[in-house]
Amino acid sequence: MLMPKRVKYRKQFRGRMKGKAQRGNQVQFGDYGLQSLEPAWITSRQIEAARRAIMRHIKRRGRVWIRVFPHKPVTKRAAESRMGKGKGAVDHYVAVVRPGTVLFEMSGMDEETARESLRLAAFKLPIRAKFVKRIDPISGEEV
Repeated sequence: MLMPKRVKYRKQFRGRMKGKAQRGNQVQFGDYGLQSLEPAWITSRQIEAARRAIMRHIKRRGRVWIRVFPHKPVTKRAAESRMGKGKGAVDHYVAVVRPGTVLFEMSGMDEETARESLRLAAFKLPIRAKFVKRIDPISGEEV
């Protein structure tokens, strides 16, 4: 499971997910990517489940990049505990994902295989996501 090695502050406010992704919204490393279409918190378990679905389908051929990391701690109170007495303990970590964020990238395989493996990964996530290709920075066309 992905989680930060160390953090400056143990607990965080919930925050808001306004607007579209300003950074991390283009395929940078691979040839194909999976781009989110909705805002959400994606847990480290969901990221790992999607990664496993990709790896199982491509049979360890090619290369896969995970472009999101769960930095945000989510706290949870103990079951049947009374109100008050402060904020609960950190339960798990999530990645804050805005619409347009590229979640996974891959290269080293044909488009059909990449499309199918990313489709399988998208089923493991709590949001709608679409298949995207790398865009050439000079001509602006898909590579």
